[in-house]
Amino acid sequence: MKIVITSKGNTPDSIMDTRFGRAQWFCLFNTENGETVFHQNPNIEAMGGAGTKTAEMMVELGAEKIISGHFGPKAKSLLEKFNIQLIEVDKEEAIQTVIDKLN
Repeated sequence: MKIVITSKGNTPDSIMDTRFGRAQWFCLFNTENGETVFHQNPNIEAMGGAGTKTAEMMVELGAEKIISGHFGPKAKSLLEKFNIQLIEVDKEEAIQTVIDKLN
């Protein structure tokens, strides 16, 4: 399964970003092989529609589950349309800590 975790940095020691559309980075974690790949968010400075554009990016990455703090209504609607599971958290933890919990 491909799981995306919003992140403030591009290493496993980075802290989760509780924003979805304007998160700085996305950690794509593959549960099948344990691989993690970080993708920079090209929509962080978007004038509008950052959440929707980021949701489209998640579909392109093949995300099946996303862990973040907050999803805007338009992004949430689009992601649900593609049957992507959304997990909202309010605690900022290190990316590696989140991955360890997933394992």
